[in-house]
Parts: sequence; structure tokens; C-alpha cells
Amino acid sequence: MLGLPLPWLLGPMLACLAVALCGVRMQGAGQFGVFMRTFLGVAVGASITPEVLTGLPAIAGSLAIVPVFIAVIALVGYPLFRRGFGFDHPTAWYAAMPGGLQDMLVFGEEAGGDIRALSLIHATRVLVIVTVAPLIMTFYWSVDLSQPPGAPISSVAWDQIALMVAAGFLGWKVAERVGLFGASILGPMILTAALSLTGIIQTRPPAEIIQAAQFFIGIAVGVKYVGITGRELRIDVTAGLLYSLVLAVISLIFLEVVYLLGLAPALDAFLAFLPGGQAEMVVIAIIAGADLAYVVSHHILRIVLVILLAPLAARLLGRR
Repeated sequence: MLGLPLPWLLGPMLACLAVALCGVRMQGAGQFGVFMRTFLGVAVGASITPEVLTGLPAIAGSLAIVPVFIAVIALVGYPLFRRGFGFDHPTAWYAAMPGGLQDMLVFGEEAGGDIRALSLIHATRVLVIVTVAPLIMTFYWSVDLSQPPGAPISSVAWDQIALMVAAGFLGWKVAERVGLFGASILGPMILTAALSLTGIIQTRPPAEIIQAAQFFIGIAVGVKYVGITGRELRIDVTAGLLYSLVLAVISLIFLEVVYLLGLAPALDAFLAFLPGGQAEMVVIAIIAGADLAYVVSHHILRIVLVILLAPLAARLLGRR
């Protein structure tokens, strides 16, 4: 009704946030909510064609900038949390890491960090980026984010829908079984890509399914604030808000570098170098009509590097 971009994502997210801040107890959709994320992986996998694969070497220069991007974020973010807000070492380190929310919570908890503070800081990072990015895209690039994210369900063959549901569920469960990070998205993406390259899956999930996935992703972000206290709001959420502004500045600098070097169009670079949640950034890229292979490959590389290197760097810093 307000004409805001991404209503299926931002509406549930901001409404759950508002209700949580009023003290109402809520919970997410559990495993069903995770299952709905699988369709984002399916959507990306269905977009991977032989033509897309042949174009991957062309983005190698842009991918090479990702490690530098992560290093700059760590060099700025860690002192901000450690000295600026007084968090202990493990909490400050894993709060600064631009990885997946769940992965950073697991690593932070194992290292003895404050799991609740980490949850609120990363939830705030995702919330701010996912809220502000569509507004920038709408007003600066005039991207129409109100368009359907796919063909209507009535125009997609039911056997294709059944194949996509099966690929999403099986890819998720197999990836989860082998311990793959981001299993609910990467597992379905890999399996669907294989089926797309062989011509078995020939279309992306219909608009209604992508919209339903957005709805449950929005809920999942909003309910992270359930049970929040005044102290957490004053310290943890404020830290997350300030960190989001710092990330925005860093991301815009790297976006400008990538664009000036001619490595990617500005909109694709914008979505690739915004460290939001993996699922949320995929949603925005799908609806914006961005180059999914380019955007997703950068987010996957960022998360892989953080998962592999963050625990090692945390131990080295801890010794010092």
C-alpha cells in the first residue's frame, strides 16, 4: 500500500521487528522457513547455463578483489567493536567478520563469545543493508523492484515445479548431511545447476514461490529481536547500526574501484560487494534482474574465505 520496494521481504521483516521491540514473544517458521530458502538456491542454479559458465573467467579480476575487501572490513571492524564498544576478543572478532550469520554464531560461541550480542549485531547488519539497498537501487538507478520475480505459476509446467521442489529439498538435505555451509541455498543451487546444464530443469521457480520465500526470510530476520533488553538495544544494536554504516562506506569504495576498472556494471558490483545475508542478497539480485552468476559467486567466495580464515586469524589475534 505504501509503494515501498520488496514488500514481500521488507514488510514481514520490519513488522516482526516492530512487534518484537514491543515485547511480543514470537518465533520463526523453523525447518519450514529453512525449506523455503531452498527455492532461492534453485533459482540461482536454474540460471546457470553453459553460456554462463564460459563467462566465469571474465570475472576473475573482480573476484580477486574480494580478499582485500574482507581484510579492510576486518581491520576497521575489529577495533570498532573491541575498543569502541568494549566487547571481548572473540565477540569483537566474529562481530566484525562479514560471513554468514549462522556460521559466525557457531564460531563465536565455540570461541567463548557473547552469542546474543553476535546475533543482534549480525541481524542488524542484515536488516540495515536489506532495507537500505532497495531504496538506493530504486532512487539512484531507478530499478523497478515491484516487478514479479519470475513467470506466474500458471505458466510453468507442473513437472518442472515438482523437479524444482525435489531438487531444493534433496540438495538441502545432502548438503546439510556433509556439513556444507549455507546448505539450504548452496545444496539446491549445485543440484539444480547440474539439472539445468543437462536440460532437465528448463525454467526458474515461478514468482509466487519466490515471493513466499521472501516472506519467510523477512520473518526470520525480524524475530531475531524477540526478547531484546534496553541494554542490548543501547549497546549491541547501536554497535550493529554503526558497523552497518562503516560497511556501507567500505562497500561503496570497492564498488567504485570495480566499476572504474571496468570489471562489472555498477549495479552488479553494488549487489556483489554489499555484505548482507546470502539469502537476502540473492532475493534482491533476482528481482533486480542482476547477473546472478556474478553476484552469487562473489558472496560465496566472501563466505568461504571468512569461514576458512576467520578462526585462524582469531587465534593469532588472541595470542597477541
